Amino acid sequence: MGEMEDFCVTECTRCPALVDSRSQIVNGTGPEDADILFVGEGPGAQEDSQGEPFVGRSGSVLDDQLRIVGLDRDSVRITNCVRCRPPENRDPNTDELENCRGYLEQEIDLLDPDVLVTLGKVPSEHLLDRSVAVTKEAGSVEEIRLGGAPRRLLICVHPAATLYDRSQEETFESALERAADLAGVDGSAGGQTRLDGF
Repeated sequence: MGEMEDFCVTECTRCPALVDSRSQIVNGTGPEDADILFVGEGPGAQEDSQGEPFVGRSGSVLDDQLRIVGLDRDSVRITNCVRCRPPENRDPNTDELENCRGYLEQEIDLLDPDVLVTLGKVPSEHLLDRSVAVTKEAGSVEEIRLGGAPRRLLICVHPAATLYDRSQEETFESALERAADLAGVDGSAGGQTRLDGF
């Protein structure tokens, strides 16, 4: 169908530890004309098993909050900094993040979203290339250059943060509302293209 459909990492052996711990490569999912791209850290056990990002408990929280702000999963694109599950669900290390960065930048360039939303500390620090106090900076927007183009990046807490600290729910929801506003999305999902099975 489109370029995004063709962009699918099927073979990669750059990170030996991740190759050993993955059952499959987990690519981004969502429409090729999505206005919002959510960037997580990496696949967990359920994501590795199902081959789709954010399908575990964090995914349920994300889906629920998207609905609250008038969006749905079918209208946004979701990806990760690394496409393979780190062993024991540890954070991806610097080399692993750099090894996968070209794939992420290519996905961002092809999608050309109105706003990138980083979910948590690892993707925020990776794309901003600085230390980030996520809970204090959630909802803030920075202009960055990524893949040779200017991008708007919105820092957001990880959905899992709301499971362990209920006080983060409001922070999470207001960041998602800001992302929808920045992208000019009214929640109707009109004009979005579904990529079924991608």
